[in-house]
Amino acid sequence: MRRDSAGSEATNRSWWDSDAEAYHAEHAAFLGVDAADGEFVWCPEGVRESDAGLLGTVGPGTVAVEIGCGSAPCARWLAAQGATVVGIDISAGMLRRGMPHVRGGNPLLVQAGAENLPVADGAADVVCSAFGAIPFVADSARVMTEAHRVLRPGGRFVFSVNHPMRWMFLDDPGPDGLVATLSYFDRSPYVETDDAGLPTYVEHHRTMGDRIREIVGAGLQVVDVIEPEWPEGFTREWGQWSPLRGEMFPGTAIFVCVKPH
Repeated sequence: MRRDSAGSEATNRSWWDSDAEAYHAEHAAFLGVDAADGEFVWCPEGVRESDAGLLGTVGPGTVAVEIGCGSAPCARWLAAQGATVVGIDISAGMLRRGMPHVRGGNPLLVQAGAENLPVADGAADVVCSAFGAIPFVADSARVMTEAHRVLRPGGRFVFSVNHPMRWMFLDDPGPDGLVATLSYFDRSPYVETDDAGLPTYVEHHRTMGDRIREIVGAGLQVVDVIEPEWPEGFTREWGQWSPLRGEMFPGTAIFVCVKPH
C-alpha cells in the first residue's frame, strides 16, 4: 500500500463513508459540527484557530481551501469570517453530514482526493488541513506540491497531523500506550483488513524529518512547528489522546508554511 495512492484512497473513502455516523456521535460536539458557524479545532488538544491565529488574517476577500474537510466545521468557520471557501474530502458520507449547515453555497464542498486538488493554480490565499487527508494518503509529498501549486505567492499552508513520534507507541490512552513498541523509522503503512484480507483502513507514517523535507521539497517555507501541550484540567480522551499520554509527549504536530513571493 505504500506506493498505491489509488488503493489507499479507495480504502479510506470506504472507511470514512461507513464510519461517518459513529465518528460524529462521538466527536461532533467537540468539533463544533452542528454549531451555527462551525468551529475550527486543530487537534484533540483543543487548539482553536480563533485563539491561535495560525492562518493569519482571514476575512472578506480571502480564498481558502481545506483539504480533508470532513463534515466541514472548519470550512464553515472560515466562511463565517467572510472567506470564500472550498472544502475537499474523499468521503461523500462525511461531506453529506455537513451539507445541511452550508448556507449560500459557501463553503463549496467537493468530493476529491488530496493528491489531485480540483483548484486552479495560484487561486488560494490559504490552504489548511486539520487532521484531514494527510495521514491517510500514500503520497503526502504530492499533497505538499499541490498546496504550493494552488497557493498564490505569499499564501499560507497550515496542517496538523499525528505527531510522528506517536508511531512508536500503541494507540492506547492508558499505561500500555507509554511503552515504545515500534520503530520510529519503519514507514510501512498501518493497514487494517477484513475477514477476507482486504484493506479496510490505511494510515501512513512520516518522520518529522520526512515532513520537513516534503514541505521544503515542494517549494514551501516552514514558519513554525507547534507541538501542543496537554491543557491543564482537560480530561477528555480521544482514541490514543489522553491526559496520561499528553503529560509525557506530544500527540499532534502543526506545521505552518508559506509560499515565497
